[in-house]
Amino acid sequence: MIHEVLITDFMRKIAHDRSKKMGTLRNSISKGEGNVIGFLGELAALTLIGGKIVDTYDYDILLPDNRTIDVKSKRAKVKPLAHYECSISAYNIKQKCDFYCFVRVTNEFDKAWVLGIIEKPQFYQQANFVKKGTLDGDNNFEIKDDCYNLKIQELDDAHSVRCTFKLGK
Repeated sequence: MIHEVLITDFMRKIAHDRSKKMGTLRNSISKGEGNVIGFLGELAALTLIGGKIVDTYDYDILLPDNRTIDVKSKRAKVKPLAHYECSISAYNIKQKCDFYCFVRVTNEFDKAWVLGIIEKPQFYQQANFVKKGTLDGDNNFEIKDDCYNLKIQELDDAHSVRCTFKLGK
């Protein structure tokens, strides 16, 4: 089930401040332009799942039971459909996390869609490997890096790992 989350001014401010502080990550496909999208995606996932945001390479959300979630966010012009795909760059397969959560954020930064969640091992069992330079059959988008793709409809509902939201450290 895809969940829509309205992005608030406060969420935008947090995302912009975190983006400025972070700068451009090494090996960033978007050369740092996606930082705000990524941080908004984390905040959207947090509002639905709970836990707390942590700044590590391996994951973005830590749940009270110590399970970890890496949030993968992309821009979106329209509400994603179930047959759209979620991607993870082949460069990122060594991240140490328990789950991947996929999010789309509008270009206007006014809403996000939490698409679903999946355990990391299950993602790689089900995903298709796609080579850099391949054209996506749905939209003719050229794949920028080797990656693994999985359809949204194959994800679990993000509520499946929901926990009580905790403020503070």
